[in-house]
Amino acid sequence: MASSGQLDTNFVTMTRFVLTEQRKIPYATGELTQLLNSILTCVKAISSAVRKAGMAHLFGIAGETNVQGEEVKKLDVLSNDLFINMLRSSYTTCLLISEENETVIEVETDKQGKYIVCFDPLDGSSNIDCLVSIGSIFAIYKKVSEGPPTLEDGLQVGRNIVAAGYALYGSATMVVLSTGNGVNGFMLDPAIGEFVLTDPDMRIKPHWDKAVNEYVQRKKYPESGKPYGARYIGSMVADVHRTIKYGGIFMYPATKDSPSGKV
Repeated sequence: MASSGQLDTNFVTMTRFVLTEQRKIPYATGELTQLLNSILTCVKAISSAVRKAGMAHLFGIAGETNVQGEEVKKLDVLSNDLFINMLRSSYTTCLLISEENETVIEVETDKQGKYIVCFDPLDGSSNIDCLVSIGSIFAIYKKVSEGPPTLEDGLQVGRNIVAAGYALYGSATMVVLSTGNGVNGFMLDPAIGEFVLTDPDMRIKPHWDKAVNEYVQRKKYPESGKPYGARYIGSMVADVHRTIKYGGIFMYPATKDSPSGKV
């Protein structure tokens, strides 16, 4: 939007951006755009809930009841229900894989589309009580099997991802998205209720300074004593977003107890 207070008549919304990208693919059907719009609706609703949530919804234990006898749900449970309901009713998905559910969710046959969505509806929710920024994470795959969706569809390698991104609920609400051709950031403009392109072609700095390399090497392989443990927020969206914006690292190096790391 224009900084002078006047309406910018040519701003790029996320929907406009995705439609432009869609035009570059001859066989595109628009189904992915429809799916992303459903995800944006989830993000807007969660953003509103985060800003309005009282103590009951932020910290309430799922299964408790309020004075009216209504069930009180934690914000992460509400966010999960919202994602599932919106994605099911988008007519674009066949399998949903949520961080909150032990098993996959198969969409009803009459509502099935060709995409599988893996998501964490409210990443970092354990940090709510220390007021750390929280977010939502999603990755979209295309169904690869014939007939009904199978385990193979839900266990594809990362290289098969069609689109992925995250929403950050901080001082403002932002969605960072990649559809396989760069990474772009879209800020929610509450005045018009749209995500507007504000951070085009986001990139991490291509290399570390020599001094940073040497520092990490010394801390990971000290001449004496135990290796240092770096502290971080532990809310992936907040940490990764800061790294993309300002550079740095987000890592959990291999240790004796976790030879493959934890990230």
